[in-house]
Amino acid sequence: MPGTTPIPEPPGLPFIGHVAELDRELPLNSFVSLADRYGEIYRLRLPGRTIVVASSHRLVDELCDESRFIKIPKAALYEIRNGVHDGLFTAKIEEPNWGIAHRVLMPAFGPMSIRGMFDEMHEIATQLAMKWARYGPRHPIEVSDDFTRLALDTLALCSMGYRFNSYYTSELHPFIAAMGDFLTESGNRPNRTMPSWFYRNEDAKYFKDIETLRKTADEVLQERKRNPSDRKDLLTAMLNGVDPKTGQHMSDSSITDNLITFLIAGHETTSGLLSFAFYELLKHPDAYRKAQQEVDTVIGKGPITVDHMSKLPYIAAVMRETLRLDAPISQIAVTAKEDTLLAGKYPIYKDEAAAMLLKKMHVDPAVYGDDALEFKPERMLDEPFNKLPKNAWKPFGNGLRACIGRPFAWQEATLAIAMLLQNFNFVLDDPSYSLAIKQTLTIKPKGFRMRATLRDGMTPSQLEHRLAGKEMPTEALSGLSLKDTAGPAANGSGKPITILYGSNSGTCESLAQRVASDASRHGFSVSKIDILDTANGNLPKDQPVVVITASYEGQPPDNAAHFVSWIENIKDKTALEGVHYAVFGVGHHDWAQTFHRIPKLVNTKLEEVGATRLAELGLTDVGNGDAFTDFETWEDDVLWPALEKQYGTADDKTDLSQAGGLKVSITSPRTSTLRQDVMEGLVVETRTLTAEGEPVKKHMEIVLPSDQTYRAGDYLAVLPINPERIVERAMRRFHLPWDAHITIGSEGMTSLPTNTSLPAHSILGAYVELSQPATKRNISVLVEAAKDDNEKEALKKLANEEYEEVSTKRISVLDLLEKYTSVDLPLGTFLAMLPPMRVRQYSISSSPLWNPSHVTLTFSVLEAPSKSGQGVHVGVASSYLASLAAGDKLHIAVRPSHAAFHLPQDVENTPVVCIAAGTGLAPFRGFIQERAAMVAAGRQLAPALLFVGCREPGRDDLYADELAQWEKEGAVKVRRAYSRKPEAAGGCKYVQDALMAAEEEVMQLWRDGAKLYICGSRAVGEGVKNVIVELAKKEAKKEGKEVTEDQAAKWWEGLRNTRYATDVFD
Repeated sequence: MPGTTPIPEPPGLPFIGHVAELDRELPLNSFVSLADRYGEIYRLRLPGRTIVVASSHRLVDELCDESRFIKIPKAALYEIRNGVHDGLFTAKIEEPNWGIAHRVLMPAFGPMSIRGMFDEMHEIATQLAMKWARYGPRHPIEVSDDFTRLALDTLALCSMGYRFNSYYTSELHPFIAAMGDFLTESGNRPNRTMPSWFYRNEDAKYFKDIETLRKTADEVLQERKRNPSDRKDLLTAMLNGVDPKTGQHMSDSSITDNLITFLIAGHETTSGLLSFAFYELLKHPDAYRKAQQEVDTVIGKGPITVDHMSKLPYIAAVMRETLRLDAPISQIAVTAKEDTLLAGKYPIYKDEAAAMLLKKMHVDPAVYGDDALEFKPERMLDEPFNKLPKNAWKPFGNGLRACIGRPFAWQEATLAIAMLLQNFNFVLDDPSYSLAIKQTLTIKPKGFRMRATLRDGMTPSQLEHRLAGKEMPTEALSGLSLKDTAGPAANGSGKPITILYGSNSGTCESLAQRVASDASRHGFSVSKIDILDTANGNLPKDQPVVVITASYEGQPPDNAAHFVSWIENIKDKTALEGVHYAVFGVGHHDWAQTFHRIPKLVNTKLEEVGATRLAELGLTDVGNGDAFTDFETWEDDVLWPALEKQYGTADDKTDLSQAGGLKVSITSPRTSTLRQDVMEGLVVETRTLTAEGEPVKKHMEIVLPSDQTYRAGDYLAVLPINPERIVERAMRRFHLPWDAHITIGSEGMTSLPTNTSLPAHSILGAYVELSQPATKRNISVLVEAAKDDNEKEALKKLANEEYEEVSTKRISVLDLLEKYTSVDLPLGTFLAMLPPMRVRQYSISSSPLWNPSHVTLTFSVLEAPSKSGQGVHVGVASSYLASLAAGDKLHIAVRPSHAAFHLPQDVENTPVVCIAAGTGLAPFRGFIQERAAMVAAGRQLAPALLFVGCREPGRDDLYADELAQWEKEGAVKVRRAYSRKPEAAGGCKYVQDALMAAEEEVMQLWRDGAKLYICGSRAVGEGVKNVIVELAKKEAKKEGKEVTEDQAAKWWEGLRNTRYATDVFD
């Protein structure tokens, strides 16, 4: 066609075209990745067909025009016809059975019919709620599986009076397994590249599954025909209904086709909606709280009725926003009726398939803004939702072929969410869980588990009465934590105590474990130790509650966000009367504006709503490295004395060098256990980036664990192993042969593996922080264990007036044991002193557009003379990474960075300025790699400017060749600073000098709406801030305004995470 623009397409292979571009397990990710690379439209060539994929609203809006494009079952939908023929969702528009079924069934999906199904929907939802209640608060719920059972059982009961009874059998009905396998294989069949005989086993299984589906549905049909019923369900409508246009009834074969169709289409989509909705609510505590408050206000504690369903606008908004971000049907395919142009320039040919990629269209910044990737139900409340442009929200399909069962699904999902939020509070089983997707014809979360705690101190039997609308039996409602028999209550007597923590990196969890370990010595028995979110709406009133929590840029840890949202919004000033608490807070001085915000908020807010503070707030700064010492000082001098005074308990005066230790015996080897929130990755490449004689900086490429995905700018959490030389020192000090195995037994709480034999070097290497500076309490234990009086006196001074030396020089317990040789310390006591090994986070230095299943890291190897004077100080994680080679495995997990620390959504129109020094370049290498991939695919991007500082060109100028190539391609402009050779960078010694030198260029980009990113040390962050403040003052002066330093600094701080984002580290 003349005057057209070719539709971009990836490089293809002979015969198979672009099949290799598509991930067989998760093709959606491939489609999205190609859209990120090529932009709003691209074409794929697959065996025997082509498909145009559109991902912007303006193009999807055109594809929804039924005068130009029509739904014709192709690819997977065409294959599904093998099982359901011309059912409603797979029929061709001209096939008579589609029209008959459509007209017969429309009244059955009308408002009154759907209202009439409410009681049966309620019955199945009750079965789900009772199952979760009886499992108890510590049982991980397989969310997608249980919501699949809910949707399938609801559909079967409401549509045909059939009971799968999925909640009462351990094995699912054969129909369910056959349906899942049938759908998966239907999706695979269109992309076959080998002769048909190669797939004979798959085909045999495929047609056997179809036989199971049709046999089950036909049995239901024949049973109803033998025993007619007055039920007003879909099966009755199909048996008795008459097509008003032709006067025909539906045939038995068509009824069977559509029974299977309803079960396939309805159960997959509704269960996906519910699973994604709970994932989003758990990741967004404010939305969770608003949804639950709506339920509490509209429904209260009484039975849920059908009239409530239309009175829950916020839950409706949650469902709409969930379907925007995670529509279970992620693509809609149509076919061009004639040759045509999209957007007046992109040619699509007659009978060519075109896919609307909803996963991308629903986050089009032209419609939803630059925060389109964020979950914000408020944008989907009735008023803004009704103002959306036409065809901007399409989870239920399009036009004449849109989902006929939408009202059914909406009522079913609304009821389920309302019932569950009314009666439970939920937490993620793994607070660090990042969304992974499982794809058949639809998508669902994979590996998503949560835990459910009954609200209001209810028991399962009370819940049963509430759901049945009966008066609840009067049982003792003393708080669920005391009824939780699966809890970690210590053996023996003692006053009960609850310990709650909020922790992302593991520090606060480690401190909570210390309180638990010490509790028995102070007359207490731990009734519960768990994350703060498990206490959302449920703080015990008959025992002390110790809260230990961190603050991250002023935000709560992932596993404390629901608790914080709850207490922030309590209006009743007496709500927590009877709760007795103490708070210890952890923070980092880098975030001066929000330092300790969360622990201070918890400490103040609990008292404001009626709780009684037992001890003064304790605080520590992890940036100073004294967190464990500060905590133990607070614990010994403030917490335990306050609790003993309040509850009349007494200290156990056992010799500290023996108390709190672990029982260790040397035995034969057995298997070890691994930490759960990290998984195995594989190193495929390592290389050194710096010249000989420079501080070592390395590059490493790692294959991610399956199901892990990432965005440029995210982190990789690494669980390291202590350097071998330090492990050898510990083995030597405790006279352990290298092949020694130990078995650990503990009556108290410990994070170490117990009652299993492990190599001693594995325990010392992988499970404890050997280099952690000794605390005052640690040194006091050594004092008691010292045999030599001179050494005893020297240690006493270190525990008191000379402790600053220990802190400043980072002297570890192992350092002290080597120096003071008369200390006779049992190995168990030594292990009990040490905090558990924690993960370290590194910025990922790659983009998924380079490789979605690989990441790269860029890191400095820390190795310098020890401040303690004993040997060399080696960074635990960096030395561990540096020791790895291609083929080695390590334990890792992707952790999302702050939402603001990613490339802008509208890359075509939003400029980018990145500022880094040293390995702070890491995330920006990922950014630029991503932009380079987009440029290579033909996209026109807004400008990007990178300021990078190092020592000297050719020595530690990281990725210089790559950056030069990307600059040549137009992905970025690079401005450098060299601290040792500023003359090679136009006189710029530090990166802030380069920023100031490019003043005009930077200010023009800023005026054009640029987003600015900073990554590096605290000194880099401060230097950049000072330059920006100075530039802002100069800009204001040009406009005739006088702005003070303080005003400019306040203006800058107000733009954090909107116009700029930082990732600052020590």
